[in-house]
Parts: sequence; structure tokens; C-alpha cells
Amino acid sequence: MYETTLDALRRGASAEALSAAQELVAAQPQDPHAHRLHAAALRSSGDRDAAIAAIDQAIAIAPEDANLHLERAGLLLDGRQLDQAQAALAQAIGLDPNQFPAYVVQSQLAISRGDLDEAERLIRTAARIAPDHPQVAAVEGTLMLRRGDADGALALLSGAAERAPDEPQLRHALGFAYLAKGHFAFAEQAFRGLMERIPASAPSLRVLIVELLRRQGRSAEAADELARTVDVDASPGMQRWLGEIELEAGRADSALPRLRAALAAEPRDRRTLSALIEVWRRLGDADDARNTLEAALATHPQSDDLWRARLLFEPFAGDEALGIVERWIDAMPDYIPALEARATIHDHHGEREQADAIAHRIVELNPGDTRSELRIIDSLIQTDPDAAVTRVESLLARAPDEQVKLNLRHLLGRTLDHAGQPGAAAATWIELQSEAAPQRLPLPPVTTPRTNWPDLAPLPEDAPGVLLLWGPPGSLVERLAQTFDLAQGPLRADRFGSNPPNDPLQRYGTAEALLDGSMDPAYLVNLWRAALPTRGVNDGAIFDWLLWWDNSLLLALRPHLPEAVLMIALRDPRDMLLDWLAYGAPAPFRLESPEAGARWMAMVLNQVAALHEQDLFPHRLIKLDDISQDPQGLAVAIAQALEIGIAPPSIEALGPQRFAPGHWRAFAEPLAEAFAVLTPVAKRLGYPEA
Repeated sequence: MYETTLDALRRGASAEALSAAQELVAAQPQDPHAHRLHAAALRSSGDRDAAIAAIDQAIAIAPEDANLHLERAGLLLDGRQLDQAQAALAQAIGLDPNQFPAYVVQSQLAISRGDLDEAERLIRTAARIAPDHPQVAAVEGTLMLRRGDADGALALLSGAAERAPDEPQLRHALGFAYLAKGHFAFAEQAFRGLMERIPASAPSLRVLIVELLRRQGRSAEAADELARTVDVDASPGMQRWLGEIELEAGRADSALPRLRAALAAEPRDRRTLSALIEVWRRLGDADDARNTLEAALATHPQSDDLWRARLLFEPFAGDEALGIVERWIDAMPDYIPALEARATIHDHHGEREQADAIAHRIVELNPGDTRSELRIIDSLIQTDPDAAVTRVESLLARAPDEQVKLNLRHLLGRTLDHAGQPGAAAATWIELQSEAAPQRLPLPPVTTPRTNWPDLAPLPEDAPGVLLLWGPPGSLVERLAQTFDLAQGPLRADRFGSNPPNDPLQRYGTAEALLDGSMDPAYLVNLWRAALPTRGVNDGAIFDWLLWWDNSLLLALRPHLPEAVLMIALRDPRDMLLDWLAYGAPAPFRLESPEAGARWMAMVLNQVAALHEQDLFPHRLIKLDDISQDPQGLAVAIAQALEIGIAPPSIEALGPQRFAPGHWRAFAEPLAEAFAVLTPVAKRLGYPEA
């Protein structure tokens, strides 16, 4: 929406740029960038005073935007003529000294529209006329700042300011150079000095000083400073900003009237509303919230944000909330968020049919609406699974892009399962896993079993606690990790993120390297310890969620990390394979086929069984079959395993329900070969054969 104005400015079409900018401001009166472009167009037309007024309007909307103040500084260039000596020099090199002010102003205009190359060309020409003129230095320094060269700008402007200490534009640009370098106190001094020299500039400079005080952590002083400006300029943007700073300073009482005034002037301003909600929360003043929001809704009944805010100050899904939602629907008929709020209240009261009816209405208004379609399908799964399959297949046939189709195919597998078609469900999941295999990690290698191990070293005194957490795909080990994390334990899940630690426990070749002797076991542990500080662990205490496990690691752990405890999450291996097939796993391992996955899992689990049977290392097996969806059960299992107290997570934190224990039996026929591979190790771990 800015391109028309920008294009006219680039072409030097002043009248066209001004017309486009005026239309833009009329259409977007609360957009500071629109007013900024209006200022550039006015300046291009030669109306400097109107341009300053336009940039001041932008600053009133976004007073904390330092770039707007920097552009205001450019507008204040007075374009004064050269002195006699400078004019003579210009004539001597064949340039018209009378053109100097135009070059300076045009370079500033080029900067304001982002055309830095053109600005550089113009200011170079101006510098040929008067190379030592302080306004040339001011523009050159500003240009360096816009290009990110704060060091160069600071050096240039500091030197020029020493030669021309009373040049206000230099001092102004120097303050911005300090700001760009993060020297906030120096920037504050520069702007305060300029404010003393030029009292007329105080309102604009004071806003800059306010932001600098904030960045120095002096929020209360910043609020007091800004209050002087707001007493003169009580624009909604200034009122809002002062309220935010008062809130930042912990003075919610002082913030409240400022933010109320801002909301009264601009009831649809989301930022003001957000700050007000926080003030009401801190003050516990629900009555003022209700009264203020009702007043705003009386004049702006079609403001989505105001209705949402109003609901925050009533008990969830209570009678008062129901009344507000019904008023919202009356004010905005067929508005989907309002209908969704009504469906949420129906859900809370167990009124599923009414909620489903709203979902159908939303789909009529917005065909393919994801949330409503999922609600309809979930309801059909409970009442008519075959109809759920038909609906998903219909959506799949009409899906607009590949990602939507992919999500629907996953959903189709789930609906086929509920419809009693395990063969079709398994085939769907197998196809999805096969397609994804080229983008997945290969399965970690599994070493051959061994019986000779180094001695377990004595437990060192005062050693920090180390927990090594692991679970095979489908074990739902992530729910143990979530429980630790929500309880603020020293969990590190970075091995599964974009910046994993660079240590041997992350590398696939470590297991074989330990066995063939190419990696020293002590060196492995030393490298692991050395990486801890980069993971935010400075005291050595860590719950390290591992990407893979192999018993060969005991060659290093037994003699060199005896204080560690290995926690392994387990479920019936056949349930784990089914879960992996249908839902994937935190570690995106390649599952080329159920049989290949079963063979790998059987080898890993036989190592786990050997570790447990022979007690090869301090460990805890946590069987999640019956507690994976039970927050209290998870907390109790961890507490008993580690002899610690731990708070249970919320049920929502655990994520959606997975397959019930033993659901693998429904897939005994289509996955018979894979389950046959896993049955022996399942029995070894204490699970029934059938």
C-alpha cells in the first residue's frame, strides 16, 4: 500500500507523491509509516513546515520509534547558504554554491525514502562544494547509521562535532550514533545538551530522552520525564506510551488514567487495550475494567478485541460470559470468533449437540474451517465413525494444497481406526511413513551384546545430580520430559532442537567407537562435561534427554560417571511400534516399514532388558502404559523412582490422548509380522504374549 507513494518519490514526481500520500493517510490514519511518507512528500514539494507537522503526527502515534526522530532531525536542516569563502571555493571548481542547500535537502529526502545510494551521490556533490560544512558531516553520519556502520558514524560525527560544537544537526546525529552503539548515557547527555541550547526542540528531544532512560532501566524517571511532554501533547499515542512506561515502572495506579484516556480516544488500539488489561489485572480492578470496556463497546460494538477483553473479566463460561457472547453475536451476526466463543460455553456445560450445530454453521460460513471441521469429525468419531471417514475423505478430495492433504491423511488413519478398519488405518500410516523416510534420520546403529564390563566406580562425594532420560519411539518419554520441565527441573531437551550439543552422546558413531577402542571412555565423559556450560548448565546438575541409547555407553558411564542415573520410559513394545507408526516420535527416526522398525526396536529393547536383569548401571524403568495420560500418576512414578517430590503437570500439557494400553491387539492381523518380532522381548520385559 506504500508502493505508489514510494515510486512517485523515487521518480521525483512531487505532486503525484503528495496526492498518493494524502490518500494513504486518509485510509490509514493510525499508521505512523503513512504519516512518515506524507512528510517526505510534503518536503519534496517544498513545504518544510507541513512536513515537520506530518512527521510529528507519526511520532505522536509511535513516539518510541527512534527512526522517526532521526527523520525529524533531517527535516530540521535549515538549508542555509554558504559563507563567502565556501561560495568562492565552489565557484572555483565549477559548481553553483547556491545549489548546496538543495543537495543537502535532496540527500535527506533520499535517506527518508530508503534510497541510500542516491543520498550518497547527492551528498558527495554537496561535499565537493563545501567538504568541511557541518551539515555534510551530519548527512554522511546519518547515512552511515542507516547502513549499519555505527562505528564509522560515531567516529565521523565525533570529529565533526569537535570542529563545530554548536552545530545542532551534528549534535543531533551524534546522539543517534551513541544510541546505535548502545551508549545510552552518552546519547542522553547529547540530547539534553541540545535541548538546553534549543528550547524549542524540547518536546521532540524529551521523547528521545525518555526512551534512553527506559533502556538504562530507569523507568520511573522516564515516566516523569514523559509526563512533561504529555501535559502539552496529550495525543493517544503519547498517553498510551506514558501508561506503558508507568506500568513498566510498577506504577499501575498512575498508568490507569493515562491508558483509559488513550482507549477513549482510540478504542480499537490493540496495544492500548493490552496494556490496560495488564493494569486491571495488577490492580484487581474488574469493576473499572467492566465499566471502561462497556463504554468503549457502546461506541464501537463491532470491535473484536473489545469483546474478547470484556470476556476476560467474567467467570469462564458463566452466566455473565454467556450474556456478553450473546450481545457480541447480536452486534456481529455470523462472526466466526463470536460463534466459537458460544460453542466453547456449550462445551463447558456438556451441551455437545448445540456446540456441534455451531460448528456446522461456521463451516457453512467458511467452508473448510479447520477448527470446526475437526470438531465435527471428532463428534462423528464418537457417534458415527463411518461418517467421520466419509467426511475426511471428502475434505481430502477438495484439499487446496499438499500440506493440508498430509494433515488430512493422518486424520484419515485415526478415523479408519475408530471405524474398525485397522488394515486400512495401518496402510495409511505405512504409506505416510514411507513417503517421509527420505527426510528422516536413519535409525541409530545397535551394537552386539557383551557380558564383560568395567567396574562401576564408587559414587563420588557431593557429586551433582545427573539424570540420563531416554525412551524408544512410541514410549511417550516426552511426557516424562514435560513433567520435569514444568516442575522446573534442570531438563535439557536441546538434543532434539536446532542447536544440539556437540558431544559424543549426540553422534551415531560413538557406540562402535567405544567398542573398537577408537574412543577413550574417559574422553567421552570429559567432552560431555565440557559441553555443559554451553547448554546453560554451570553446576553440573542436569537431566539430559538423550537422542539414542546403546549399552556400549556403559563402557564410559560405569567407570567415569557413576553418579548418573538412567531413566528409561517403556510401554508394551507392540503399543510403542503402533504409536510410532501413527504419530511419529520426538526423534524423527526413519520408519521404512513396520517390520524394519520392529527389528531395530527389538535389538534396542533386548539391551534394555539385559541392563535391567543384570543391573548393569543405576537405572529406573518407568512403565507408562497406564499413566501416560495421568498427570498425577506420572508425578508419583517419578517421585517414587527418584525419591523426590514433583508437581504433576496439567492434563492439557500432556497433549492429546493416544492409544489406550493394549490397542495393538486391534492391529494383530495387519501388523502380524512386525508384532511377531517384538513379542519375545515384550515377554522378557514382563508383558503378556497375546
